[in-house]
Amino acid sequence: MAQSGIIWDRARLGLAGVGTPVPETKSFHFSHRQSVALVFLCTLFGAAAQVLIKHGANRLASGNPLEMITNIPLVSGYSLYAVSTALLVLALRDGELSILYPVISLTYVWVTILSLRFFHERVNAYKMLGIAIIVAGVAIIGRPEKR
Repeated sequence: MAQSGIIWDRARLGLAGVGTPVPETKSFHFSHRQSVALVFLCTLFGAAAQVLIKHGANRLASGNPLEMITNIPLVSGYSLYAVSTALLVLALRDGELSILYPVISLTYVWVTILSLRFFHERVNAYKMLGIAIIVAGVAIIGRPEKR
């Protein structure tokens, strides 16, 4: 029952038989393409977060909790993870999990590239093959269905 902008949803509230008004809420929804783009952005944020966490971990002299919470790269990395997670929740709300979740695997690709740049890590043929398989898999899964 709706009455002057209020939805009466007793079952959802667990209040069967009780007329508790629930205000209508207008929420923003993403299209399929926007959800994929948002998850792609989450992969970039997630990779940057991992690099910041690694950088912060390299600066730790001990496992002292005070040293950890005052370590700017470490705190920044975890904060970026929080932002990435919040955006991921929004994207997953409107998108198809079977398409969006494989896109998250691109984080491995970005982390490898950033590790080369910032930590001078080496990439062997197996890592390159793995990255190629991830990219190919995401491309195949993300292809639009023919109707």
